[in-house]
Amino acid sequence: MQKSFLLLGLLIVLFTGCEEKKNKINRYLQNWTGVNGVLEVYAGDKLVRRFIKIDKLSTAVGTEEKTSRPYRYGYGVLDLNKNFKVDNNEKKVYFEFSDYSTNYVFFENPYK
Repeated sequence: MQKSFLLLGLLIVLFTGCEEKKNKINRYLQNWTGVNGVLEVYAGDKLVRRFIKIDKLSTAVGTEEKTSRPYRYGYGVLDLNKNFKVDNNEKKVYFEFSDYSTNYVFFENPYK
């Protein structure tokens, strides 16, 4: 019963609230349900790394100063052969990349 009221409340805010509230709710739901994300890292025009099965990317925040750091991080499977599938020799890893110097694309895996 309580979940129904929460869902109804979210729907009301979603359809009547401002655009920023809608975006926050969408991000919350994605964080809760997860995203089958893909991160591709490029060196020039060459694909050098692909990570798959990423739930989300996070922006680093300083412990003391509470300001954003210039890098993002997450957890995903390093797709060694870049086939969009988890193979036996591919494991989940932690990764970081710079917001300033890394050419990257993050998207939902079209080959779920």
